This record gives sequence, structure tokens and C-alpha cells, in this order.
Amino acid sequence: MRNLCLSEQNLIRIKKLKTLKQININPYPSEEYTITYNSKEIRNNYKKKQKVILAGRIIRIRRMGKASFIELKDKYGIIQIYISINNFNYEKKIYNLFFKKLLDIGDIIGIKGYLFKTKKKQISVFAKKIKLLSKCLHTLPNVKIDKSGNTFDSFSKNEKRHRIKYVDFLVNEEIKHVILTRIQIITFIRNYLNERNYLEVETPILQAIPGGAIARPFITYHNTLKSTFYLRISNELYLKKLLVGGLEQVYEFSRNFRNEGIDKKHNPEFTILELYISYKDYYWMMKFTEKFLNKICCNIYQCFTFKVGKQDINFLSPFIDPFQQITFFEALKIYTGFDLSDTREPEIIKICAEINVKIDNNMKKGQILDQIFSQKCEKKILKPTFIIDFPIEMSPLAKKHRFKNGVSERFELIINGVEIANSYSELNDPIDQFKRFKQQIKLYNKIEAENMLIDKDFLLSLEYGMPPCTGIGFGIDRLIMLFTNQRNINDVLFFPTIKIL
Repeated sequence: MRNLCLSEQNLIRIKKLKTLKQININPYPSEEYTITYNSKEIRNNYKKKQKVILAGRIIRIRRMGKASFIELKDKYGIIQIYISINNFNYEKKIYNLFFKKLLDIGDIIGIKGYLFKTKKKQISVFAKKIKLLSKCLHTLPNVKIDKSGNTFDSFSKNEKRHRIKYVDFLVNEEIKHVILTRIQIITFIRNYLNERNYLEVETPILQAIPGGAIARPFITYHNTLKSTFYLRISNELYLKKLLVGGLEQVYEFSRNFRNEGIDKKHNPEFTILELYISYKDYYWMMKFTEKFLNKICCNIYQCFTFKVGKQDINFLSPFIDPFQQITFFEALKIYTGFDLSDTREPEIIKICAEINVKIDNNMKKGQILDQIFSQKCEKKILKPTFIIDFPIEMSPLAKKHRFKNGVSERFELIINGVEIANSYSELNDPIDQFKRFKQQIKLYNKIEAENMLIDKDFLLSLEYGMPPCTGIGFGIDRLIMLFTNQRNINDVLFFPTIKIL
């Protein structure tokens, strides 16, 4: 056992474990247990006296002398099990010891028996044999709901729920549903893109240069190569190299890692859907994004509108109710009252003090504008909105706008006050890209600059010619939060990053 302090309940269950072994009942058998029916099939296809074999976890026990009831839970729901000492394929001595004293809530068991209905017409299984499949050594949270719908003893403290997510899934059906919806959305996206001839690819997680985004990386060391490596902060540059190689439309569900803060919208390890297509631009990508989200919404809800908190989110057909488009500087003016499109850095700093925007002393113009938008604009944009035409200083991988000076062909999609996606008309001029990389390094402090090496291989790939293209990155975790009405990113992750105790 673990060398930790055990509760009284733990010690009682460990004692039961030893007793089970003494009476030759293996608490963790290895042989296959063949299941013929699950709880859903039993409910939907009830036949009196039908023989069944099923398995699940005990969530409730009502012991009543010579006859008792178990509520058994499998992945499809809960089914009632009836046990009578007179119809049980064990000696009475074993029944009284094994069932009455050694089985606990949380144990995983197998049941062989037949179907019947109780006097209250509840479909149940008349158990002829019980097999212990796995002994639970901890007391499960026992959530109770009274006749008025009030909940007691709920497993609801976030820190504990997020630390032991497997228990969270066991006892909180709504969180389990969130995770199942996550799987449904990712599966749908993959099928949607594959049907349109996008190629799903894989790019390195361990990278020699942390490129494609601005973030502090996790750093490691390769002993054989005697070189420093980084967990990827983005897969963007690798996907563009594939476009150079002739793979014209590619995507990847990318696990990215950023050694930065943790809050309700950020986890150090997160999932991004990156998608790139040749011979298109960011105008095309806006139309694609509207259709894409429309299809996801329809797949989940069988309609185009759903509620997040008190806000109705509408993903109607883009031809009926398209997302609004606001330029970056228009958004700043709407939510701060200042037109900053032609304002110099010293004046912007003064305005930050006036409108109470917190900035660091070493920040440059692009970073300051980003802070103003993040602190004053983003949270107020609720309806699905494309914020378009960002300053060039904020977009080192995006093309300069073909018509407007000083801005790039870039958009961010904001929904319910959260950035969901980021897209560019991708820069494919190797000379301009080299200049942008050099300018980018100058913007950041010494520590960050040391980690922002210029990716010479990416520049070399551009010299071979990358077709004009557009790309987009969807924050999958935030997308799941949106579609499942969750406020904390930890509730949409299987195992969030938690401080080790």
C-alpha cells in the first residue's frame, strides 16, 4: 500500500480485502468476464425471465435480512439487482459473510441472473450469482437528493474534483457528459474535415526551436544529441512546411505546451486544431469558420442556437445571420472611447493610465495595444464576432493588408467574451518574414528573446515557395467550454495540470 495516512474507512476496507482472500475469493480476478447485456439494453428490450450477465459498480446497497437490493451502475445507466438468500448460488454462510459484510459501495461486480419486475413495476435483475471483479478501497462520495430536489453531500469542491477527475466522472454525471461531448465534437470535426479531403498529419512535439507563437516554452535536454529541446508552443511552422511540400490542405489536433499562468481559461497543456489550405485567404476562412461552427452546433444540439449562461449564442446559417465584423481599432474605439489607429506609443501609454489598463514598463506598442484589447474589449464581445485587421506589430506571421496601411490580414473570433480562433492570410515572402522575426525578437525582454530563435529551416522552406494560403487555429478546450456551458477549462479536460501536493 501507499505510504500515506489512511482513514478509518480505508483500514476497514483493507481488512475486508484480507478476509476475502482468506475465504478464497479473489478480489481482483484476471479471467475475462463475458457480459451479455448492459443496463440500456435491459431497459429497452425487457423480457420476463430473460437470462442476463452484466457488470458494473455498486452505487447503493439496501440490506434487509434474507433479501436485499443493489443499485448497479454501468456506462449506460443504473439497474436494480435483487438478491435473496434462498435463491443464491452460494452457501448461506458465504452469503452472510460475503454479501452482507464484505461488499461495499464502489465495488465492481458481475451479476448472473434473470429479469423480472418488482411490485412497483421496476425492471430488475434477480441475481443467481455475484462475482467480485474489483474491490474498492475508498468510500465514494454519496450524493443525496431530497424530494424537493435539494442536493446534499455533493462532490463539488473544484480543487478536489480537478485533482481526482476519475471520481468526478463517477459521481458527477454532468461532468461525464461534458467529456463525452468533447469526444463527440472532436470526432465530428475529424470526420467533417476528412470528408472534404483535408489530410490529418502529425508534427513534432519535441522541437529544436519554439516557433509559431510568442510564449515561454517548457525546456528539456536530449542526452544523446547533447542539445536543448522545447515542448512545442505551436505546430504552425511545420504545417506550413507541409504546404511547401505539396500537401495543399492539412490539419492537426495539436497538444501544445506553454510555461505560463494557470487560470479558468488557461492550462499549460492544451489542444489546438490547426488547419491550413492553399490558394485561399482570410476572407475565405471567415466564411469557412461560420459554416464549420454551424455544422458542429447542429450536430450537438440539432439546432443552431444554444444558451451559455444567460446569453443566447446563434450559429444560424452564415447567409441568414452572418457573424459581425469589427476592425481591431474600431473595437478599441467602441470600448475605450479612443481612436488609437494613428497614435504613437508615448501617447498610448498615457491613455492606458487614463483608462486604467495595466502594462509593464518594457512593453512596446503592439504589446500595449494587445493589453488594451484584452482588458477593455474582449470580455464585452458576446455575440460571435470577427475582430479583423490587427496591427502588423501584433501579427508577425500574417500578410500585410492588401488595401490598408499598418494592419495585417488577420482575424480573431470572439464569442461570449473569449477568443475561440485566430486566423491569417499567411505570410509567404521569405525576406519579409526574416525581417519580421528580427523585429519580433527586439520587442521582448532578454529572457524571452533567448528562447525566440529564428527558425532558419522555416525560412528556407519559404524560399522554395509556399503557395498563398490561409490558416486558422481553434482552441479546442475553449470551444468545448462554449458548447457545454462550462466556465472552468479544468471541467473540459480529462486530467488538468494540478500542483502536486
